[in-house]
This record gives sequence, structure tokens and C-alpha cells, in this order.
Amino acid sequence: MRTTSTDAQIETAESVKTAKSWNVIVWDDPVTPMKVVVVIFRRIFGYSNNKCTQLMLRVHHEGRALVWSGAKERAESYCVKLQVSGLQSTIEQDQ
Repeated sequence: MRTTSTDAQIETAESVKTAKSWNVIVWDDPVTPMKVVVVIFRRIFGYSNNKCTQLMLRVHHEGRALVWSGAKERAESYCVKLQVSGLQSTIEQDQ
């Protein structure tokens, strides 16, 4: 008769926490011309002219637009670049 030994089962309970993204928000202002906003988005983010125009229109019509999402340090950097360019921007953590 053959006996088999069973290895002890090891249970691991690791909870993987995914870091929440940080969103860069641009707010509408009555001063900056819409064409200038498109140019700023293109220069800072490298988005296509079409995407920059869509984002600018969202800012204009809705009062704000999420223009970038990702790591906190990069979001802070983008936010500062937008502010230096004359746009009102903030960052917020994704829900």
C-alpha cells in the first residue's frame, strides 16, 4: 500500500491596493481666448489638434474638463505648467 503525504497548503492573503489616479482639471475663465487654450493643451500634452479642441469646448461649455489623469507627481507638474501658461487648473484624486 502506498501512502502519499500532502504538503501543507499555504494561504496568502495579500490585498493589492491600486493607487488611485490624480486628475488634472482645467477651469473655464472669461479671459483666455479659446484658440490660445487649444495651443496650450497641444504644447503641454502633445494631444492632437482635434482632442485639444474637444477639451477646450468641454471647458467652455461645462465650466471644467479633465485633461489628464495619472500619477500624482506628473499631475502636479502638468497643473503648474497650465497655471504658468495662464490657465486655471487644479488636481484632484480620482474617486
